[in-house]
Amino acid sequence: MKLVLASGNAGKLAELRALLGDGFTLHAQSEFGIADIDETGLSFVENALLKARHAARASGLPALADDSGLCVDALHGGPGLYSARYAGTHGDSNANIEKLLGALAGVEDSRRSARFVCVLALLQHADDPLPLLAQGVWEGRILHARQGSNGFGYDPVFFSPAHGCSAADLPAEIKHRDSHRGMALIQLRNLLQPC
Repeated sequence: MKLVLASGNAGKLAELRALLGDGFTLHAQSEFGIADIDETGLSFVENALLKARHAARASGLPALADDSGLCVDALHGGPGLYSARYAGTHGDSNANIEKLLGALAGVEDSRRSARFVCVLALLQHADDPLPLLAQGVWEGRILHARQGSNGFGYDPVFFSPAHGCSAADLPAEIKHRDSHRGMALIQLRNLLQPC
């Protein structure tokens, strides 16, 4: 199945390609000259649907959208929906991490609990009335400083207790399997299996 990914994020594209596996060909919307749509939804689900409908309409292909973010309890769920543009510029990971670490300065480990959230939406066409939705949540906490050199986004400051290291310390195959995006994609693949 040929799909358009409703994103131009190279990290997401690589991760989702690896996770989708055989039977799917995933192309970034930028390959079709499709620009990002404004994420005006009030939830991860709404934003994933907005992005998938936009990409499907513009490309004429089935579309997969990922809306994900980091929710930190000490920040009342922030940056949440605004994770990619937390510091003001969309996709500036370094600035986002610096702002997050600054906001949590002086906060002890017991109050640095956080989770990565991912919602995937798959539409067969732009007006698909029954999109497939899948969700993954990866529990952890925010470190006081960056650790590791793999991954992207907030990975260097997200500590996974299940693995005993930051998300950026994990080998790609383990992160792909155990991350919020990995969990959501496993769920989505199960939904795609014939009944």
